[in-house]
Amino acid sequence: MSEGDALHAKEVPEKAEKSGLLIQADESTKVYLRRWLMLTLFCSFSVTSAYQWIHLNIIANIVVRYYNSSLPGDSLQQETAVDWLSLVYMLVYVPTIIPAMMLLNSKGLRVNNIVGSFLNTMGAWLKVGALGPERFPVLMTGQVLCGLAEVFVVSIPPRLAAVWFGPDQVSTATSLGVFGNQIGVAVGFLIPPILVDNSPNITDIGAGLTVMNYGTATVTTVIFLLMLVGYQAEPQIPPSRARLLARQSSRNQNYRQSLHTLITNVNFMLLAVSYGILTGAFYAISTLLNGIMLHYFPGEEENTGRIGLTIVLAGIAGAIMAGLWLDKTKAFKWTSVGIYALSLVGMVAFAAIIECDLNRIWIIYLVAGFLGFFMTGYLPVGYEFAAEITYPESEATSSGILTGSAMFCGMMLTLGMRAVSCHEPRQHSCRTALGRILAANITLCSVVFVGVILTGMLTPTTSHCARSSLLASS
Repeated sequence: MSEGDALHAKEVPEKAEKSGLLIQADESTKVYLRRWLMLTLFCSFSVTSAYQWIHLNIIANIVVRYYNSSLPGDSLQQETAVDWLSLVYMLVYVPTIIPAMMLLNSKGLRVNNIVGSFLNTMGAWLKVGALGPERFPVLMTGQVLCGLAEVFVVSIPPRLAAVWFGPDQVSTATSLGVFGNQIGVAVGFLIPPILVDNSPNITDIGAGLTVMNYGTATVTTVIFLLMLVGYQAEPQIPPSRARLLARQSSRNQNYRQSLHTLITNVNFMLLAVSYGILTGAFYAISTLLNGIMLHYFPGEEENTGRIGLTIVLAGIAGAIMAGLWLDKTKAFKWTSVGIYALSLVGMVAFAAIIECDLNRIWIIYLVAGFLGFFMTGYLPVGYEFAAEITYPESEATSSGILTGSAMFCGMMLTLGMRAVSCHEPRQHSCRTALGRILAANITLCSVVFVGVILTGMLTPTTSHCARSSLLASS
């Protein structure tokens, strides 16, 4: 059913609509125009959440200098402490995702987004209170609250798309939902190096952090108030037959039983591990990008932020194109394998070119764009593939498990890369012995290669096509 057809579909009788009763599927689907408002509000929340994840790590060297008096004395411990400003998002996600998903399944999208937006706002204001070189523990506490807010963001796009969007827009809407998160990462890469000057004067750094933190807190407060006033849990009439049947089955759905069904699904668990590896690799690269780039290009904080921006913007284009492609083809497995393999090619190229010391930073931009297009473009593909092979289980539950896997892998890969790459004199040529940063990049590429193999091992059967069939017939 096209959007125009859906918008003019036969209305449910007023009495049935008011009572909340569902009638025959072909007479009870409707796509509402306000779905775009729901998506916009969610994306705004997602932007600020993702921004707060990375905005301190992209200026990690400046943060270390400013908070030096409240950080450990050893340089490795200082760098690791700042890494945890990002890693804490991954740490808090794993134990809290199950209760967060239970809240989502029982209370719906409105409560989920209001709670998450509130935590995001409180974390931002707590970081305002962390302004001062002796207040790193307060800064970390603020990041913990922001990390808790992220639990209510990253696995929501496929659920929001299924609840609000018509059958020919589900994958595209999921991509746009992920797009909001990626915009936040992009802004987090771009803005902090501009606002916070890499100055030897602590007062100058504090002034930049003040502008940044107060600005963030103000924006998150406005978004929270808009969410409180304008967000609706779900439409009165579902937008597709697939959502209609999922709503009916959810009335008798036991969350623990659903969780058990997912973790005993071999194809889904293979996908969860492979998704975790690639997305975790993106988290690791994002967290450590400041250290990696400044190792090869000292003093290039702003270019480092722009390279991170390039990765994310290219990924946004990749995510949108992947969503459009899936809406038309439903070729989930081979799209996943292709994107995954090309992400590996991008990682190998990035590791090789940055080590070769070509002294042409524009080449790094090109390779970073290629890497980002496929690596971050894979995010909505993984979510939609999971929803496809686990239907009619809740999209929020499947995406929550995928994201939990990504958070765990991201934490492990980041800590591993930091341990391997720290304190090594710079290598000046591809012909010299492998430096530790190169060794860390090679290890990361090897892990992603394993992910390619796992993705190729997926064997979705015709029974997994029920969701696509229902969407196609809506």
